Amino acid sequence: MLSEKAIKQVDEIIARYPAKRSAVMPALYIAQMEFGWLTPEAIEAVSEATGVPKATVKGVATFYAMYKHKPIGRHLIQLCTNVSCMIFGAERLVDIIKNKYGLEAGGTTADGRFSLVIMECIGACGTAPAMLVDTDFHENLTEENIVKILENYK
Repeated sequence: MLSEKAIKQVDEIIARYPAKRSAVMPALYIAQMEFGWLTPEAIEAVSEATGVPKATVKGVATFYAMYKHKPIGRHLIQLCTNVSCMIFGAERLVDIIKNKYGLEAGGTTADGRFSLVIMECIGACGTAPAMLVDTDFHENLTEENIVKILENYK
């Protein structure tokens, strides 16, 4: 069940669109922020709040990589390894994260601090390699600064 605050946010979003179906993506984001990930109950709650069939909501939720379907760490690292980032050392940065934190792509650290997702592209080719940590964008990553950046996330 969504909180009253979340339901109010979803209602405000629905009011901005001519069709309730258009509000599904932002409503899923609100539910994910509230639950931490999209539980089956969160999908059901979005369906109820938007009036969109549960199968449609689940279809949207499973199509996009930004929606999480299992618990994640307190901080989500999304590291790009596409061509520009790869050329500038992103694969080495993945190895550093694995070695420093014992973190495999798609996994979560034992202490629940970090989850790591390898992204196809985050649109930062001119400042590669780049990553998102939660909603914070970091660019021009190096072997030296990536650990310093991550140490700021407790």
